[in-house]
Amino acid sequence: MALIVSLEKEEQRSIRSAHPTRIPCKYMVGSFDGKKVLQLNTYGSAGREIPDKLSQTLQFDETAAHQLFRMLKSEFGFKE
Repeated sequence: MALIVSLEKEEQRSIRSAHPTRIPCKYMVGSFDGKKVLQLNTYGSAGREIPDKLSQTLQFDETAAHQLFRMLKSEFGFKE
């Protein structure tokens, strides 16, 4: 679990395959110390000992969330 404060494109490595496990991800937006935070929560797969248990959490501050937004527009061609 971590608060992400910046995003940087990885130029040295490439994605060799997609991970085989498919899981849900839920998001939340809230405030902490007067600053907005985006939180992504992933949950255990059906094959886990405790399925649907909160597994990992990533938080993005406003700067990193804006970088994520710009990256998604650029990399996937999103128009919205």
